[in-house]
Amino acid sequence: MRLAKYLAHCGVASRRAAERLIASGRVTVAGERVTDPARDVDEASGVEVDGEPVRPEPREVWILNKPAGVVSTARDPGGNPTVVELVPSKRRLYPVGRLDQDSSGLILLTNDGELANRLMHPRYGVARTYRASLRRAPGERELERLRRGVRLEDGTTAPARVRRTGARTIEVTIREGRNRQVRRMAEAIGNEVVALRRIAFGSLRLGRLPEGQSRRLRAPQVESLWKDARP
Repeated sequence: MRLAKYLAHCGVASRRAAERLIASGRVTVAGERVTDPARDVDEASGVEVDGEPVRPEPREVWILNKPAGVVSTARDPGGNPTVVELVPSKRRLYPVGRLDQDSSGLILLTNDGELANRLMHPRYGVARTYRASLRRAPGERELERLRRGVRLEDGTTAPARVRRTGARTIEVTIREGRNRQVRRMAEAIGNEVVALRRIAFGSLRLGRLPEGQSRRLRAPQVESLWKDARP
């Protein structure tokens, strides 16, 4: 197995993050520093990261209802609470993508780097659904603009599914993962998001999971996520 994939399989990081670890010289194989992510390794190769042995561990996937104010990282130098702290697992979990600190709702955490990479890769376009409360009630023309795609500084957004759920509340489903995308889409039509909650990721829905609470996904739910990430 290639070294980067092995690290992801062991739950150290996603495939891309593992490649960065290797490139930075933090990974050794049988005591030798290795910077080639394609190096073939297995459990008997003596792989270490920062001097700590790396071995495969059971895969876990958790769903968390992230509160606003919590950061979507494993650690935060600023001392803010992190999503990892809210999940009662002894595994080395890391979030699948990110939710803005001021946003709330569904975020996944896992030690399965291969699944995390598939769910976040633009090639697979896994859907994410958000409920957005807007500063003012949008008109139908504005909603249609969101559906067709709006121009942002990093390019025009792909078509989105948008439906009104209240006078100032809409649900938006996108298949892109741009930074603060829903907020910027609202700004592009002259509006503003005042509260944003992610309520679905692929086939998985947040449901009635209380804010700040998490639960481990069952095998059928994990299998559904793999299906969501098929080409």
